[in-house]
Amino acid sequence: MMEKQKYAREAGKIDGYGNDMILFEKQTLDWFDRLMLLVRPENERKLKFWPENPQSFRAILFEYATRIEQIEEQLLKSMSRSLNLEEDCFLKQCGQFKRLAAQFNYYPPCPRPDCVLGLKPHADATTVTILLQDEEVEGLQVMKDDKWFCVPIIPCALLVNVGDQIEIMSNGIFKSPVHRALTNSKKARKTLAMFCASEVGKEIELVGELIIFTGSLGWSDVKDILEFGFGILGFGMDHLDHCTSAFQHLGYVTVFAFGCWVFTIPRGFGNHAMWFAMGESIMCVNT
Repeated sequence: MMEKQKYAREAGKIDGYGNDMILFEKQTLDWFDRLMLLVRPENERKLKFWPENPQSFRAILFEYATRIEQIEEQLLKSMSRSLNLEEDCFLKQCGQFKRLAAQFNYYPPCPRPDCVLGLKPHADATTVTILLQDEEVEGLQVMKDDKWFCVPIIPCALLVNVGDQIEIMSNGIFKSPVHRALTNSKKARKTLAMFCASEVGKEIELVGELIIFTGSLGWSDVKDILEFGFGILGFGMDHLDHCTSAFQHLGYVTVFAFGCWVFTIPRGFGNHAMWFAMGESIMCVNT
């Protein structure tokens, strides 16, 4: 407990150890603890919240964050190419000082999993969120057609969740799925979420060519959606006010169930091919 208090999140701040920010009276809290650490930009890191035990923690997180950024870049390039756009179309909108935050989640056993959620239904205000799931305990669910579906655990894999920023840039072609976390009465669950997002203050806009492609204008330009998303998370709201989360079928990049992309990471990250799980089939997109 003393170690946790040492890194406790300050009121109204995101970095540090704790639970939900209290936004209103009688707010229902989620059944989990988290350690949130801003990794990028480097000059905004608050190292006082970074654990010193084990001693290798910081070095490992720095290296892991670097690899995650490489994966994000390849993903955004592939998504742009799938829409016949310039490869760096989405990346350029993220700005020079993209944000990357690591959130270590711990869901302790809950005596009433039928009544208590580990995490409220919400969508992520990011470009993509890259999740390292618990190796044994399931808990993540995504919504499709107003029904909840469990996301299976795939060993040695990362789960990639499309965020609101990409939904805006793509004019709704790529959807930001609503998801939640369940609790378990017997086992604890641990996950690591890496939130990738655009530079603070950078205006996000949909790509002009996609207005013609979709025949509609989904959103006006948006700024600071990441901060907005964190601000309303306590309400369990969907940032873009939608509940459908299936991708559309687009050219050679096929849509994935529920809007979640899952791909295995080769050892050493030496292979730039990205593998996607689609039901019972697997496809590979070379980047």
